[in-house]
Amino acid sequence: MLLDRKPREKNKIPRMGTLSPSKHHHSYPSLTRRLLPWTFYVIIPLLFFRLYIYPRLLPHSNPILISSSPFSLSPYTSGDAETTPCDYTNGDWVHDNRGPLYNATTCGTIKEGQNCIVHGRPDMGYLYWRWQPKQCKLPRFDSNTFLQLLRNKHLAFVGDSMARNQLESLLCMLATASAPKLVYRDGEDNKFRRWHFDSHNITISLYWSPFLVKGMEKSNAGSNHNKLYLDHVNERWVADMNGFDLLVLSIGHWFLHPAVYYEGDSILGCHYCPGLNHTEIGFYDVLRKALKTTLRTVIQRRGSGFNGNGIEVILTTFSPSHFEGDWDKFGACPKKKPYQEREKSLEGMDAEVRKIEIEEVEAAKLSAMQFDNIRFEALDVTKLSLLRPDGHPGPYMYPFPFANGVTERVQNDCVHWCLPGPIDTWNEILLQVIKRWGIIQ
Repeated sequence: MLLDRKPREKNKIPRMGTLSPSKHHHSYPSLTRRLLPWTFYVIIPLLFFRLYIYPRLLPHSNPILISSSPFSLSPYTSGDAETTPCDYTNGDWVHDNRGPLYNATTCGTIKEGQNCIVHGRPDMGYLYWRWQPKQCKLPRFDSNTFLQLLRNKHLAFVGDSMARNQLESLLCMLATASAPKLVYRDGEDNKFRRWHFDSHNITISLYWSPFLVKGMEKSNAGSNHNKLYLDHVNERWVADMNGFDLLVLSIGHWFLHPAVYYEGDSILGCHYCPGLNHTEIGFYDVLRKALKTTLRTVIQRRGSGFNGNGIEVILTTFSPSHFEGDWDKFGACPKKKPYQEREKSLEGMDAEVRKIEIEEVEAAKLSAMQFDNIRFEALDVTKLSLLRPDGHPGPYMYPFPFANGVTERVQNDCVHWCLPGPIDTWNEILLQVIKRWGIIQ
């Protein structure tokens, strides 16, 4: 570049003019006055050009970025080029002949209701699609890389059944490289479980907590509505948080159910509670309060130099369902191919829940700026999941539902995801986030 050239030697300066300096000493000031403005006109644009091409010459700015739009996150980076920005939230599902990342019949950790192949789902087309971001490539999941990055660490999934769905997807992929050992189980339907990878000394845990905050779930024998205590976290998982290195949270669907909300000693209101004489307040603000309480508690308990160890917190955003009719109606989620982006828009409740989740993660980033041992990120999977109506178990949540012929009424699952299936992509993006971050020491 011109700025890198060596200055002219002193003995060559007089050659700028043809006049002798001894006879025309007055010519130098005149020439300088004529050339000085042009010097600035040339140098200043070159300086700006250099700063544009080499931004790292500038002092580092604060890495916490607040987006001007709730639908635009600070970019991740591609696994192929660590400095190339990539937004994994925008893209298309493209056909991929390589197929799934693991064999559902040999995985061993899939919840029965999501084991679509074993349950006789006849169409296999849903296994041959891959998420392609518009700006970069999403690398295929590499189990060995994930295990190396998490060596000697504890990863915990906390939340509702989508957290369990994502965890079981991850375990199936990791099992292709190293066998997980189940070392703990508790609760109905194994809602609290823990695995250990002896090969890398990695612990992966699952905590059932569908509200993240303290709550009492409705039951057939008791109340027909949930009770949420929005100013108290669920200590069942928070009590163990000091041992977590990476925390993946997931909530959303349970907030759609009837519930009464408490704050302090008072009833704040309710959602869909006819006959209880409480104020109907919906669930959007309640979801926001639950997230605020949860993320604030993480900061308070882990953001002040806890034994020198840090924690990374990832919130997996809302995953839309795809019911096209009643849950017990034949063909409730009948699609066999993904939507293209132009065919389906993110709107309504799906968009609002996602917006709340992303905004609260961004707010937590600001609150945690004073600490260097805690980080937050939104794993934004809402849009890519919206485009996969073909990836749910549907009637194959039960084995061979049409063995005795097709009936008009059959229970369907159009919320959770088949394994293998689209949810594997969530963990491919999770790996890229971990690669970009590394793990706090």
